[in-house]
Amino acid sequence: MKVGFVSLGCPKNLVDSEVMMGELVARGHELTSQPGDADVLVVNTCSFIDPAKQESVDTILEMAEYKKTGRAQKLIVAGCLVERYRGEIQKDMPEVDALIGTNELDRIVPLVEGFSQEGSGAVEPYLYHDLTPRILSTPRHHAYIKIAEGCDHPCTFCVIPQYRGALRSRRFESVMAEATRLFGQGIRELNLIGQDTTSYGEDLGLRDGLASLLERLANIETPQPKWVRFLYAYPNRITDKLLETIAAHQSLVKYIDMPLQHASRNVLKRMKRGSHGDAFLKLLERVRQTIPGISIRTSFIVGFPGETDADFEELCQFVEAAKLDRLGVFKYSDEDTSKSYELDGKVDGRTIENRRRKLMAIQRRVSAKRNKSLVGQEFTVLVEGPSPETELLWEARMPGQAPEIDGVVYINDFGDSTPEPGQFRRLRVTEARDYDLIGELVDQGEPAPVLPLPLFQILPSRASALPHR
Repeated sequence: MKVGFVSLGCPKNLVDSEVMMGELVARGHELTSQPGDADVLVVNTCSFIDPAKQESVDTILEMAEYKKTGRAQKLIVAGCLVERYRGEIQKDMPEVDALIGTNELDRIVPLVEGFSQEGSGAVEPYLYHDLTPRILSTPRHHAYIKIAEGCDHPCTFCVIPQYRGALRSRRFESVMAEATRLFGQGIRELNLIGQDTTSYGEDLGLRDGLASLLERLANIETPQPKWVRFLYAYPNRITDKLLETIAAHQSLVKYIDMPLQHASRNVLKRMKRGSHGDAFLKLLERVRQTIPGISIRTSFIVGFPGETDADFEELCQFVEAAKLDRLGVFKYSDEDTSKSYELDGKVDGRTIENRRRKLMAIQRRVSAKRNKSLVGQEFTVLVEGPSPETELLWEARMPGQAPEIDGVVYINDFGDSTPEPGQFRRLRVTEARDYDLIGELVDQGEPAPVLPLPLFQILPSRASALPHR
């Protein structure tokens, strides 16, 4: 049977899709990147905020059309939208034939084969492991590894714990086995993901679990250089041991993705995250002192209930002082199942949008100044391939650019050696814009790596820019 997948939302969702695809291929089914050729279509949804919910609904309806015009006989909807709105989907979307919650991934095979009845959603928490079949859909030079599932933090704006469950970490040996296998297959960059990777191992009784895992991953021997990074760090989980471990190993990318969400003590208290801007500035100073040259990314939510003009001004002053490398600004989404939905002091939509624009304007100036300072400097980059924007440019990523999140650097001069996707090369920055960098290759290049084609291409190509935990 031919099965086509659409995966929406974050990399954590993408890994879930890859696991479901792996289970199907292991059973003998065929994957297709053409929805019109699929017997069964699967949409793995996101519902973190309103735009993500709308994208999920639109995609479900789009794929449902192939039941009318293509060969598709069944449409399966999976993921976070199912966890939040299972009953509504069953009632209002007759086009959908079956539902799979975030903890029901192992039901994909019987549902595709028609041997499973609709589930209730009341199942044991799910977590894949190194022996779980998985089909990569990323370019072959980078991949994600989910090291934990669920979250124990009580953030009032977030609904993830409601449908992902409590924190549960994979065993060291499981992560190491998967990482070793992926490096052996030619992967050059591994990105560790979870709702909060810095809490990794706490449920197993481990202290500094992430630092210990990173150290072991850094020591995996590979025939060619490698990058290892982790995403979604919680501020109060950034320990000296973690920073020292990153600084000590060349293969551990000097990069931290640490969503701060706000800088006002008042707003952070209502978010149930705690801390304040001054403490964050001290943390950033400690990070930069321990790891010189590190790139720091964060995200903020504007318009959270109770956010006053003074609170927002405090956030603006923080962004100017922090001089962060990359910043995402997201408008507060009033989710009906979140604790923040019950809070008073709701901010109107126009004010929220104005605040988002102002904060991004401040960051644009910070970014432009930072980028200008990089002109003339040289960096190791990971080549992605020809730019989809124009055939005259290629794209690569610097260590401070996580895939699908932080953009790329453009290559307009290859020197004496044409690049290959998946190569590590040396690049000199020659031109800087507000957010983009342009550079030239200044080395002869390493031997051509494995082919960059993914094992399977998720259809259609979609990526939602959503706030991180």
